[in-house]
Amino acid sequence: MNAIITGTGSYIPSKVAPNEGFEKHHFYSEDGTPLGHENTVIIEKFKAITGISERRYIKDHLVTSEIAAKAAEEAIEGAQIDRETLDYIIVAHNYGDVKHGTQQSDTVPSLASRVKHILKIKNPECVAYDILFGCPGWVEGVIQAQAYMKANMAKRCLVIGAEALSRVVDMHDRDSMIYSDGAGAVILENSENKENGILAHHTATYAYDEAHFIYFGESYNQELNDARRYIKMYGRKIYEFAITHVPNAMKACLEKSQIPIDEVKKVFIHQANEKMDEAIIQRFYKLFGKEVPKDVMPMTIDKLGNSSVATVPTLFDVVSKGKLDGHTIDSGDIVIFASVGAGMNINAIVYRIP
Repeated sequence: MNAIITGTGSYIPSKVAPNEGFEKHHFYSEDGTPLGHENTVIIEKFKAITGISERRYIKDHLVTSEIAAKAAEEAIEGAQIDRETLDYIIVAHNYGDVKHGTQQSDTVPSLASRVKHILKIKNPECVAYDILFGCPGWVEGVIQAQAYMKANMAKRCLVIGAEALSRVVDMHDRDSMIYSDGAGAVILENSENKENGILAHHTATYAYDEAHFIYFGESYNQELNDARRYIKMYGRKIYEFAITHVPNAMKACLEKSQIPIDEVKKVFIHQANEKMDEAIIQRFYKLFGKEVPKDVMPMTIDKLGNSSVATVPTLFDVVSKGKLDGHTIDSGDIVIFASVGAGMNINAIVYRIP
């Protein structure tokens, strides 16, 4: 038996933050010195590398668990299930609920318990828990749901990826322009059909030298003199790590599935950085001695930015519903989910659309 996706949902915030909104920011380097270029030049270079022209932020009254619940409602409606029959609710995030204007992350109770409360699910045997796994958290949650089904511990699971990175960015760090907010969710159900659903998966953690490539650190503006911590990263190291290890993980996963690479219709990859994702997909196909097929890698990073755990489920949702120009998926199609992020963690899934 395999796990199949029977419903998808996403929450894309309505608040648009275009690149032009950063033109009056004061950007500093890690040592606290001002960057030596005009902001228009910084933003232009940023757009050329990342592909991001705008990103989405949640409104001030919302928090991560609430947008997670909104995506979940849509997935439940799409699957046409009774929510009381869910065996597990797995919520992937990294920073918990951070209210607007506050500095502290709130993770007790778990975001999954908060989502269950918002969804008004009474069944105590519906187990709710969070997973902190960096940007690959949603993909890992799907892998865990599949494991529960293989072990006869579950028949139906809700897996959500949700993040509000706008609440943890240092606005004096140019990397802050990468991050955005959003949520994506799927309903997974057990299927006796072994030809469809999750055919293979692969996960790896590199922590010997790489554990702190993404971390919490002080603002680059040393004049602030506050104790607050913000999301920080070593971008060049992450880029080199990703283009080296992610293609190999995807190859290992595809080989486990015994599916020929020519049958892969779409690759839903974490929307981290346009140039990085393009390099990953090129290296992946090169491992098989192949050219990258046209339109194999749908992208939303241009308009939605990097919303961490939410990028892959959101991307899958919009493509599944025909909302991304030039991209469709049909029954029988082979797709790959892949992600990389803090930890440093990498994972991939080979999946056949039912």
